[in-house]
Amino acid sequence: MSDQYDVIVLGSGPGGYVAAIRCAQLGLKTAIVERENLGGICLNWGCIPTKALLRSAEIKHYMDHAASYGLKVAGKIEADLEAVVKRSRGVAKQLNQGVTHLMKKNKIAVHMGEGTLTGPTSLTVKGEKGEEKLTAKHIIVATGARARDLPFAPADGKRIWTYRTAMTPPEMPGKLLVIGSGAIGIEFASFYNDMGAEVTVVEMLERIVPVEDADVSTFLEKSLTKQGMTIMTGAGVEDLKATASGVKAKIKAKDGKVSEQDFSHCIVAIGIVPNTENIGIEKLADMDRGFIQIDPYGRTRSKGLWAIGDCTPGPWLAHKASHEGVTAAEAIAQELGNKDVHPHPLDRNNIPGCTYCHPQVASVGMTEAKAKEAGYQVKVGNFPFIGNGKAIALGEAEGFIKTVFDAKTGELLGAHMIGAEVTELIQGYVVGKQLETTEAELMQTVFPHPTLSEMMHESVLSAYSKALHI
Repeated sequence: MSDQYDVIVLGSGPGGYVAAIRCAQLGLKTAIVERENLGGICLNWGCIPTKALLRSAEIKHYMDHAASYGLKVAGKIEADLEAVVKRSRGVAKQLNQGVTHLMKKNKIAVHMGEGTLTGPTSLTVKGEKGEEKLTAKHIIVATGARARDLPFAPADGKRIWTYRTAMTPPEMPGKLLVIGSGAIGIEFASFYNDMGAEVTVVEMLERIVPVEDADVSTFLEKSLTKQGMTIMTGAGVEDLKATASGVKAKIKAKDGKVSEQDFSHCIVAIGIVPNTENIGIEKLADMDRGFIQIDPYGRTRSKGLWAIGDCTPGPWLAHKASHEGVTAAEAIAQELGNKDVHPHPLDRNNIPGCTYCHPQVASVGMTEAKAKEAGYQVKVGNFPFIGNGKAIALGEAEGFIKTVFDAKTGELLGAHMIGAEVTELIQGYVVGKQLETTEAELMQTVFPHPTLSEMMHESVLSAYSKALHI
């Protein structure tokens, strides 16, 4: 006899465990299936532990520049990489235990093992209890994704790393090659640069952080170069070989010239591969390059089968997965007769992106170029950190805030930031976009002084030639 549930969630990352909690809150008998660690990649090997690493790098950065704040530090500042990693793993462990508690609190059954779909509403789990057969009225697939390997040089965990090894490095790199300049690549480049490694970043596209606004990319490249990194855009790694003592790379530069360079280690950050092989999904859902195709609520083409998070089309971000999890849970509850829930489809234009390098990068909505491509006449505001009193007092006068408006209606189309704490500031614009704000409401909003948030106000004023402090 198989165990019967209202909902089974396959995968316990930030999409899966949130979906399970919301299902349980709505009175649905819920189970979760996880093959490795509750909390998934984000909590155990991604978002959270990397931020712990970057916090250590940030503290070291400030200690290295203590004199700028009128402080004296006795002796040379040294990074204890083992201790830094230990702290990061401790943070991950604490949060893993928190998810375990949330499962118990919400009376969610946890089945540890490999889950394989046998139909849209049934699966088997091979794990600590042998083979279990589970059935449900609905199943949510939330199996996430993993790092993409270079086809000619797969990661070996010794010299060629993915993000996972980079979080628990066997040794400190002396000379590090980072392939790819998306959020993951740039965050690790920033971390190891602050830790003292000599870092080279190779990006095949014409600019780093290519999904961001072009002005942000330009500013970040100048900043990272000033910090000592070598940035190569429009370049590609044509060959990569690990040796006993390091890595040999053939790099084709923008001008077409190929050079062979030696590094101690390499981090490959060239995108992700969805974890959809061998889970029985192919015959049940439409697929595109391994990603499960869904409607705005998470439904696949098979009744009762849903999918969320990194195994579905992007953006591949933890907060997007969590939001999709809530949406799918509420849509399921509605289908099962709950008349008090009113799920809303996900608006991908309102999903913020954050990169926790130094300086930080954050954005939401359209870039200036994308807005113009979409046919908008735009008004663009730009305000520099150097014009903000709090930024100067913090010793963080590097960066700017850029806003993009529809010139005809005043609609906020996008916001783009680079500088200290912008990953916290961006939510103000996200709320504004969700509430369909125009420049008029933002101009009339009172921002507290002295704060970094005042720059958000000034950027809006700047778009309409009303900036006060520049």
